[in-house]
Amino acid sequence: MPKKIYIFDTTLRDGEQSPGASLNTHEKLEIAKQLERLGVDAIEAGFPIASKGDFQAVKTIAQNVKKPVIVALARAVKQDIDRAWEAIQYAAKPRIHTFIATSDIHMRYKLKMEPEEVLKRAVEMVSYAKSLCNDVEFSPEDGTRTRPEFLYKVLEAVIDAGATVLNIPDTVGYAMPDEFGALIRGIRENVPGIDNVILSVHCHNDLGLAVANSLAAIQNGAQQVECTVNGLGERAGNAAMEEIVMVLKTRSDLFDCYTDIVTEQIYRTSAMVSHLTGMHIQANKAIVGSNAFAHESGIHQHGMLSNRQTYEIMTPESIGLKQSQMVLGKHSGRHAFEERLKELGFASLTQDEINSAFERFKDLADKKKYVMDKDIEALINEKVLKVPEAYELEYFHISSGNTLVATSTVKIRSDNEVYEEAACGDGPVDATFKAIDRAVGVEVKLEDYYLRAVTSGKDALGEVTVKISKNGDVYIGRGLSTDVIEASAKAYVNAINKMLLAQNGKNGNKN
Repeated sequence: MPKKIYIFDTTLRDGEQSPGASLNTHEKLEIAKQLERLGVDAIEAGFPIASKGDFQAVKTIAQNVKKPVIVALARAVKQDIDRAWEAIQYAAKPRIHTFIATSDIHMRYKLKMEPEEVLKRAVEMVSYAKSLCNDVEFSPEDGTRTRPEFLYKVLEAVIDAGATVLNIPDTVGYAMPDEFGALIRGIRENVPGIDNVILSVHCHNDLGLAVANSLAAIQNGAQQVECTVNGLGERAGNAAMEEIVMVLKTRSDLFDCYTDIVTEQIYRTSAMVSHLTGMHIQANKAIVGSNAFAHESGIHQHGMLSNRQTYEIMTPESIGLKQSQMVLGKHSGRHAFEERLKELGFASLTQDEINSAFERFKDLADKKKYVMDKDIEALINEKVLKVPEAYELEYFHISSGNTLVATSTVKIRSDNEVYEEAACGDGPVDATFKAIDRAVGVEVKLEDYYLRAVTSGKDALGEVTVKISKNGDVYIGRGLSTDVIEASAKAYVNAINKMLLAQNGKNGNKN
């Protein structure tokens, strides 16, 4: 009988720790709702002790997302555990996830604790977490570099203390698949009580082996895998959820396992996470990259025309992509547009959101002859996932040329106030950003600027992602337009709005 593999998604915790990724509470909630539609078993919503923003995000997700287990991370410290429980107590299925390092190098240099002290702390804090929450997960940090005998001892002790899930992390991505599989098998064979808990793994991708190690663990008895959408995470990232899920589905001949993931929601989830984190997906990324189902070679194309299985071991439809591109234009009606939204995975939109999207679709159709699927996705992501706007771009004018100093004039609205400013700069984008700074009265540092064409052609939508920083905090903004200067201005204003929203939250105002 096939064995269920639990999918524990840590995109909102470990994934957000990717350098350059940043999410506010509203964005985290939108991703969590999509993960619920995707069918994940558990969502690690954050690390509540880390900041007020992280606490609020975990609490909001716990209050609004009901089907998956909602997990909060905590060090093996009473204060962390109290804060974690304070955030997730509202969840229908709460879980506290506590951890402490167990490898010699971590105990000696990071914790400065003796093994027996670590063992005692682990037992005490698991027991304390259990007094608050019935579902407790424990992780021995740097588990793959921990002496097996000590690891077995710690795991047995925390099972006795009440742990319901044991998670073995390859914290620094050091293990080889055979090695990691043997470690999981050793735990299965040497830890009393292991059959009474869920055995989980959490693999990092420093050597590019996170997915391979996770699969090796499954083959040796792991029942849960901790992973992230698009493989996001610290350093080189974590095991990619979509890759693990599709391996188990495609190679069911080798893995007598299944997941509850609705694979047709994979592409939609991947696109949302990429858009909101500003972490763009490489074209040759497995499963969700733009080239994953593209065939250019003449030999490949000939085979595909004869039988798709010659060069495709999965179908685009299985992850939520449609084989054909449906082209809409200015004469397309609302019904056709709504049907296309459903096919693209936007079935959960409200009628007001659909109406707003349809108006924007018509405006775009007046600017370009054909509106493609990617255009529609970009329109939805920009509008539906946008933060409340303290400032809105009403107008901009550019004067620029190879013999002129670039000058930009902008008009910015905030409630009933209108601000108009002009500035010169090193090119039209720089001049526009400086004019916006003057209009809103803030000064920020531009950390990154990224422009891409959503679709091909001279009339393609341009999508701009900017990253700004203020007092060490980073904020990501996005803008969309057939005019790249307008897209740049919208992205910059969007980032400033996010910064102001976050600052209001820190000051105790509406978050």
